Amino acid sequence: MKFNVSSSLLFQQLQAVSRIVVSKNSLKILECVLFDLEDDSLSLTASDGETTIRTTIKVTDAEGSGKVAFGAKLLLDTLKELPEQPVTFVIDDQSFSLNITTANGNYSFIGVNGNEYPQMPQIEDEHREFIIPAHTLIDAINKTIFCTADDELRPVMNGIYFDLGTEHITLVATDAHRLVRYTNYALKVAENANFILPKKPANLIKNIIAKDEQDINIYFGQKNVMFEAENTVIISRLIEGRYPNYNGVIPQNNSNSIVVDKMTLLNASRRVAVFANNGTALLKLVINDNLINISAQDIDFSTAAEETIPCSYTGMPISIGFKAPFLIELVSAIDSDNVELRLADAARAGLVLPTEQKENEEVLMLLMPMLLND
Repeated sequence: MKFNVSSSLLFQQLQAVSRIVVSKNSLKILECVLFDLEDDSLSLTASDGETTIRTTIKVTDAEGSGKVAFGAKLLLDTLKELPEQPVTFVIDDQSFSLNITTANGNYSFIGVNGNEYPQMPQIEDEHREFIIPAHTLIDAINKTIFCTADDELRPVMNGIYFDLGTEHITLVATDAHRLVRYTNYALKVAENANFILPKKPANLIKNIIAKDEQDINIYFGQKNVMFEAENTVIISRLIEGRYPNYNGVIPQNNSNSIVVDKMTLLNASRRVAVFANNGTALLKLVINDNLINISAQDIDFSTAAEETIPCSYTGMPISIGFKAPFLIELVSAIDSDNVELRLADAARAGLVLPTEQKENEEVLMLLMPMLLND
């Protein structure tokens, strides 16, 4: 086999698919990327055994066809140091040796018979499908993925829950301390369905699929889900199990409402959080008279800090504690200039909302409070 390809284009696509490659995989060939040449199309496939990604690029002056797998790390380390230029790949169909010719040099190494690479998983015959714009899918994943858990005892919480309905679609993520619910009212399906997408393929989707792609076709059955873009396909095994009733934990009567400038709250929280106890990371918020007093202390090191920022407050005076990284992460994910906090009391979950929702979208975030000792 032989073909010419842009060094930067190949490196970019190799880098994308190699995100999934795990070093020291129990199946040695999965440390490689599969090259599959057919006519002037080169497919690059990588897998970790649970998730498989394939992307296709155009090559020139192609001769022959076939499949060969090469070590992902060696290929990336070779190509990343090359300036943009055409490179020639010559692959021996018998020995699977590779020779890369550039403007100034030659690089040679040995590959593996591509027929030994595991077959790409298939979606079950009985499956469902729907279409979602790429920018919407990526935005929804960005707004939810940071709230997924790493819980071996409750694996269903280690992914994003896709709740597909006839009136809207909803994506949910929670780690039991915080929750994000993203709802899009412009998208719907013919009949209700749901699945749980693991965190790793979700990260791949948001990092690999471009926002300027048109539509993403999603096919899912009982065990697998496939995301199909113009030149990229990602297939993943689904997380099996029953997702918690997320609507049941969202409070409906948090009557104390605080509206505050997002960046003012964010920057003050970050500064004060530096002084919080490393173990608890507790931030205390005291809200009264259109002011929020944010404080933290670490008794062990005799450090403390507090800031008071303006807000618009409707409700009774309230003191509540939140874990600093969680509060900062939720507020950072808000798109609007102002943030609304809806609170009931110091012991019940608070809601974090944008004051202005995007058209046909609703984002709601929930944060459990921490116990205050005073």
